[in-house]
Amino acid sequence: MRRSSGGIRMVVARQLGITTLLCAAMEMTGPAAGHAQTANSPMLEVPARAVPVPTTVSSQMAKIIGLPLRTNWNVLPKTGEEWKPVADAGAAAIIKNIPGMTERLHVKVEKTMIDGVRAFVVTPDTIPPDNRNRLLIHVHGGCYVLNPGEAALPEAMFMAGFGHYKVIAVDYRMPPEAYFPAALDDGMTVYKNALRTMDPKNVAIFGSSAGGALTLEMILKAKQDGLPMPGAIAPGTPMSDVTKVGDTFVTNAMLDNVLVSPDGFCDAGTKVYANGHDLKDPLLSPVYGDMQGFPPTILTSGTRDLLLSNTVRVHRKLRQAGVDAWLQVYEGQSHAQYYRDDTSPEAKEAFEEIAGFFDKHLGK
Repeated sequence: MRRSSGGIRMVVARQLGITTLLCAAMEMTGPAAGHAQTANSPMLEVPARAVPVPTTVSSQMAKIIGLPLRTNWNVLPKTGEEWKPVADAGAAAIIKNIPGMTERLHVKVEKTMIDGVRAFVVTPDTIPPDNRNRLLIHVHGGCYVLNPGEAALPEAMFMAGFGHYKVIAVDYRMPPEAYFPAALDDGMTVYKNALRTMDPKNVAIFGSSAGGALTLEMILKAKQDGLPMPGAIAPGTPMSDVTKVGDTFVTNAMLDNVLVSPDGFCDAGTKVYANGHDLKDPLLSPVYGDMQGFPPTILTSGTRDLLLSNTVRVHRKLRQAGVDAWLQVYEGQSHAQYYRDDTSPEAKEAFEEIAGFFDKHLGK
């Protein structure tokens, strides 16, 4: 980081060096290497440059956008056993913030088991009459290997607090406990349980990153199994193509300070979870699935998000299938930064947008 007359500036090349960055951006032999490129693809040469934090965001979001690249983004565990201490350490850092979030967002969190699946019930202090017969199911992010236990809660708490809905947060199995399709199976178990007592039109499913992919995968699986569709879904910045096809895998590489590189920790975690399964299977890369008949969908991303193209491609595929699909993209944000700080106006806006979308489409 350095300061200039233009304010805080993020130096994109700071951890690679100019030469390496140019290789990544132009020759595609570095962290952004040739995803969706062929040997004869034309290349646009883009010089290394300093990228300022936008002045059009809140002070809270500016601090998040201006953070250095995620620590250990290029540490790539190769087994579930190697991922577990990484996940546990990350979870401990998140869990210490849960009590303060609970108080600020005015929610209550309770552990539960649903047909053998670990979960949490997140209940806001106030539920308006229109939401009392509605239920949201949350599937968390973390590249299928991170955010176990209470560390899965922040996004569910944001949604309950800002949207005033009861939320079931699924603490799905991850490596080394279980591998593909365990996360999807656990999400579907909770959805099927909800269908026993709820009108499906009163149920919504949401989540970000791997949770966004799982949200889409659950709809594909529900279609396969002949289950009724929920009333609406909200996949945030979904990992919809883990084969790493998409423009922003290149253009936002080393600019997204969360995921950082298409060949970084998230790719490594997904491969461990997939456990040798074909990464182009729609139940891992849902952008390749049939989206005809999907429920109304709201997607969320940011302009620096490595998965902005993943999100845009899903939006276009849904629109081409005739689905009522909305896309909200936030200024300057890297991957899923709309739920990094519950005090930021951007977080409140993002979740109130999703809540309003749900209110429009869910039954009462």
